[in-house]
Amino acid sequence: MADYQGMVNRCRHAIDQMQQQIQAKAIYADENPALQIQATQRSTPVMECKMSIKRTLRGHFGKIYAMQWSPAAAHNLVSASQDGKLIIWNAYTSNKLFAIPLRSSWVMTCAYSQSGSLVACGGLDNLCSIYRLKDAPLNSGDLRINASAELQNHEGYLSCCRFVNDNEILTSSGDSTCMLWDINKRTAVQVYQGHYGDVMSVSIHGNTFVSGSIDASAKLWDMRAPPRGGNTSSCIKTFRGHESDVNSVAFFPDGNAFVTGSDDSTCRLFDVRAISQLNRYSSEKILCGITSVAFSHTGKMLFAGYDNQQCYAWDTAHGTLIHTMGHDNRVSCLGVNNDGKALCTGSWDTVLKVWA
Repeated sequence: MADYQGMVNRCRHAIDQMQQQIQAKAIYADENPALQIQATQRSTPVMECKMSIKRTLRGHFGKIYAMQWSPAAAHNLVSASQDGKLIIWNAYTSNKLFAIPLRSSWVMTCAYSQSGSLVACGGLDNLCSIYRLKDAPLNSGDLRINASAELQNHEGYLSCCRFVNDNEILTSSGDSTCMLWDINKRTAVQVYQGHYGDVMSVSIHGNTFVSGSIDASAKLWDMRAPPRGGNTSSCIKTFRGHESDVNSVAFFPDGNAFVTGSDDSTCRLFDVRAISQLNRYSSEKILCGITSVAFSHTGKMLFAGYDNQQCYAWDTAHGTLIHTMGHDNRVSCLGVNNDGKALCTGSWDTVLKVWA
């Protein structure tokens, strides 16, 4: 019995030591950001950002919760609002191409397929609804389109959805899982489990994706990895460092790193290969949570939306705040279009703003 108790005590001591080492490494990474040090040593100049409003898209009558640019058309984007509508816009002309009434107004996410023929949305109804636009007439006003597919298997709200291709879509949920769906068969072909709280955001690059959760961690997954039992898969790597919920994640353009935005008022850049933190983006004057993150086309600038009604642009290498863009309410979503020439921000003030 004494030997057993001694073994337990040794294990506890080893765990305490490991926790102290992890905490020390996290503090070191915050105080000595590798990317900032490298940028300083190489005398890399700080980026300049002089973006201004080019278009204001008005048409929603409720809080805007999500938007995404079309991968197929640089001028088109989809937005979702709690007025119960999906609107597809031509951001260049400010015209509405489609306005799709939804069954549930409690929408939290939307997505545009790679071909531009499908859009998806989901929210508190626990469903991912897919709508086909290919055969619909343009400039049709409120277009009564029945969902071509409704994907139902999550046990919690749908927080984020992103198309892998026109046949597959990835979703994250408040049930702590992510799911990969076959749209045509309307079935979940892969379930990704590992988070200990609501999964708030996913970002896809190639065959991998990263997820962010309220358990204050981000996890990297490989969609090619065989399931470990049934159709359930486990993550490749877990990235820690945040002190509160991770609300948004986005891959760096080359896929070798990703950024996270958190309620702890910081964004953090992580290297996928080294499994380490490269940079931290924060200011003593910014004390609110981050809702959304996205990189510029080159990756030299990081854009982040905040609860304080602002969108801040950061120099990715130096971690320096270089520009501020504002709304009249919480900035809930943002994204850079596929040619890198425009940034769109969406807000609870019911409007979308296009910056360039």
